[in-house]
Amino acid sequence: MFHVELIKPSHYDDDGYVIQWRQALIPSNSLACLYSIAREAASRKVLGPGIDIDIHAYDETNTVIPVNRIIHRINDAKDGGIVCFVGVQSNQFPRAMDLARRFRTAGIDVVIGGFHVSGCIAMLDELPADIQEARDLGISLFAGEAEGRLDEVIIDAHSTALKPIYNHMSDLPGLEGATTPYLPAVVLDGYKHSMTSFDAGRGCPFQCSFCTIINVQGRKSRYRSADDVEAIVRRNHQQGVTEHFITDDNFARNKNWEKIFDRLIWLREDQGMTELSFVIQVDTLCHKIPNFIQKAKRAGCWYVFIGLENINQANLQAANKRQNRIAEYRALFQAWRNEGIITYAGYILGFPADTPESIAQDIEVIQRELPVDLLEFFVLTPLPGSADHKNLHDRGIPMDPDMNNYDLEHMTVEHPLMSAETWSRTYHDSWRRYYSLDHAETLLRRAAASGIDLISMRNRIVEFYGTQVFENVHPLQGGIIRRKVRRERRPTFPREPAIIFYPRYLWQTATTLLRFLLYQRKLTRIVKRIKRDPEAVHYRDAALTPVAETPAETEFLTQYGTRNAENQKTGTRARAAS
Repeated sequence: MFHVELIKPSHYDDDGYVIQWRQALIPSNSLACLYSIAREAASRKVLGPGIDIDIHAYDETNTVIPVNRIIHRINDAKDGGIVCFVGVQSNQFPRAMDLARRFRTAGIDVVIGGFHVSGCIAMLDELPADIQEARDLGISLFAGEAEGRLDEVIIDAHSTALKPIYNHMSDLPGLEGATTPYLPAVVLDGYKHSMTSFDAGRGCPFQCSFCTIINVQGRKSRYRSADDVEAIVRRNHQQGVTEHFITDDNFARNKNWEKIFDRLIWLREDQGMTELSFVIQVDTLCHKIPNFIQKAKRAGCWYVFIGLENINQANLQAANKRQNRIAEYRALFQAWRNEGIITYAGYILGFPADTPESIAQDIEVIQRELPVDLLEFFVLTPLPGSADHKNLHDRGIPMDPDMNNYDLEHMTVEHPLMSAETWSRTYHDSWRRYYSLDHAETLLRRAAASGIDLISMRNRIVEFYGTQVFENVHPLQGGIIRRKVRRERRPTFPREPAIIFYPRYLWQTATTLLRFLLYQRKLTRIVKRIKRDPEAVHYRDAALTPVAETPAETEFLTQYGTRNAENQKTGTRARAAS
């Protein structure tokens, strides 16, 4: 027996504890891909007919990694084993290294792959200090994608002949007919709703300077077929999993989108899989594609992420994100609302021209003019693997050396107009500003007018606002009930005595849950008030008013002017009257 242990690491919070939950929110597609590829290699007996391969998968966001059990299992096995850290992002690299040191001390072979390793190898002329430290510890590095390449790693590990670096960045594999992502139900139980994920395509043709996708997965897009997607969905359906997160950076540019939607529609409408649902990510021009949104709805889309990024045209151009056209935003969000689909968008703070005042103004414009449901904020971060990082690195501009801070929430480079303290305060204030009770009521009223379920909308608002404000964790790293393990603290922090740690942990857990419940209660009162209002379905404000195809409309959306004042007053009066 040869053991393959697959670990998707988490990262540390500001107090040095691993960010971990009883149930995490977002499943790891990298873990699903590697698990399935390893299973397929095991079925082919790549180590020979007399050697079985035993595979275990762990996502640290919802699982305490059983380090000692893994060490004993590998050391007790006649043929040994290997520990693979998969999908490791830059902010997760320090945690991966802390775990890897424990395995290396026990003589276990370790390989680290993922965006941090791949991005640095793709963009930098030499290995940065943290990755070189991994090499000095005898840890192997894997750059690129594992389809068709994992056999070599397993065989080399079994022969105790691992290479220092497996570099496949110049030869990215095709996806059609490739091994499809899969995780067993026992792993998926660690996620809310037992959701799973898969990628229907990889790569992105755009050139956003802050993005790592184009340099790690390439600018040439590769796709799975509708047959591949059907196989994924059916396999998950057999184990009772019906919710999927399609992780394509931009599913609207997947050339197979219509064939995939048609297949999912067929499964839902003709094969009785009516409970199938999914979340996708798209760009700001997807509504221009005929039938895209309508078919997305029929196929089971209930939640869509849109790469808004920013509404300041100067900021967008500075980031080489010229494909965003501000005049299209309202029509875009309205098109999704017309199908009753909840929209959420990412908004990046910290472009060179940003100030606290300009950011506050941008948020006010979004609240008033764009019918986006949920907004999540990010700090502009020079992620290793991006053009921004390479540019700063080549120019010798100081950047935070602690990769744990490269989580899109911390300030890692100096801003020309804001101090680190001001930038951080503006980031946190932005969440409170957007999710004020006043605007939360507006969001719920818009939902009622658009046929979106109010309880679902309420829950999403609580989840987004509460995770950031009450837990001090970004919603994309969120989950249900925070777990902290006293002994799993970052080595640079002291281990707290049990008599201090446990009472404080219980108190923090109880008070945080109470804050969630009180905020939810406030929103529930608003929901009840809206449900009692017979005019709620007729609610209108500026954001719900159809875009007028006139030069004046375009000029407003570009310059942040004032318009539709009467419609805004009408919306305010309707709310006040209720």
